Amino acid sequence: MGQLTERYKHYRVPQQYMEEGVYPYFREITSKQGPEVIMAGRKILMFGSNAYTGLTGDQRIIDAGKAALDKYGSGCAGSRFLNGTLDIHVQLEKELAEYEHKDAALCFSTGFSVNSGVIPSVVGRGDYLICDDRDHASIVDGRRLSFATQLHYKHNDMADLERILEKLPHDAIKLIVVDGVFSMEGDLAKLPEIVELKHKYNCSIMVDEAHGLGVFGDQGRGVCHHFGLQDDIDLIMGTFSKSLASIGGFIASDWDTINYLRHTSRTYIFSASDTPAATACALEALHIIQNEPERRQRLWDVTNYALKRFREEGFEIGETESPIIPLYVRDDKKTFLVTKLAFDAGVFINPVIPPACAPQDTLVRFALMATHTKEQVERGVVALKKIFVDQGIIK
Repeated sequence: MGQLTERYKHYRVPQQYMEEGVYPYFREITSKQGPEVIMAGRKILMFGSNAYTGLTGDQRIIDAGKAALDKYGSGCAGSRFLNGTLDIHVQLEKELAEYEHKDAALCFSTGFSVNSGVIPSVVGRGDYLICDDRDHASIVDGRRLSFATQLHYKHNDMADLERILEKLPHDAIKLIVVDGVFSMEGDLAKLPEIVELKHKYNCSIMVDEAHGLGVFGDQGRGVCHHFGLQDDIDLIMGTFSKSLASIGGFIASDWDTINYLRHTSRTYIFSASDTPAATACALEALHIIQNEPERRQRLWDVTNYALKRFREEGFEIGETESPIIPLYVRDDKKTFLVTKLAFDAGVFINPVIPPACAPQDTLVRFALMATHTKEQVERGVVALKKIFVDQGIIK
């Protein structure tokens, strides 16, 4: 028996939950992602997706992907740095830069690799990196790879952030990295206050717009634009795997910073290019969300309806201001049980347990798409209300 086998042979936590019949991961979907999906041969209401704009099954995007496959083939067989740059990569970067009102943009193969590659490239020894303690795992991993001094502040606690900043050298590079929309709780970063602190203490700011893109701001440009602060944000990051119905990610900034990242970011230089089909799909989705403002309005109509109904029924939903609605359970085992019972009732939701949240904050995550109807939301609310009452979570 090898060393690693010996070390991990006793890791059986997943198997314990499987034996109890409540294991909630790797559930197979046999249809397109949409407000309803096919699972285990039956229709299930999908409230566990990040496809906020509801574009993953849009025929225009599917056709764009097919056309790119026909023209460019299935892959680029190399990195952007060497043989893997296509004209549509360049076009997408140009349009993303214009969309975010920045000089330039750089596309990566995944959103995770944007954060894990950009952060250690832009701050190093002698610099300071300051993060919200609920930042996404990709930011955490990017932070771990950096040689900068690493600090973090209590979630959305501006007094705690200022306490940290006032102790740091005025002329040192200080980068604050924060999610625009926090992916589990659905609340927004306090960007107006963070920008005030930026100017007061001579800092830079990077905002992860993974869950804000397509949802907030003019033409869905994100939370930075929602607050009218895009010019004060030094680095804007976004993903293609949510509102842009594809896979990949980008960073947008001033020309000099992007020029530096283009030649130094390891996850950019040493990763294969995003596939032609994925690039074309993201580009088409970007056009659609700019040209169809009614899509974002439908998303907010159904989101506001869901927020109202969950509050009326007595659910604890925290400080969410987005299509991400946390339904707090505050118990690991009950979180898995609720997920299983919801699936049995035809409702797909995601369990959130540590390390994705604090131990006392376990929840199930209910997320909306522009293509959901109020009738579908109502079915979800009614089913979940019965489960939460039966389990003694709410009255």
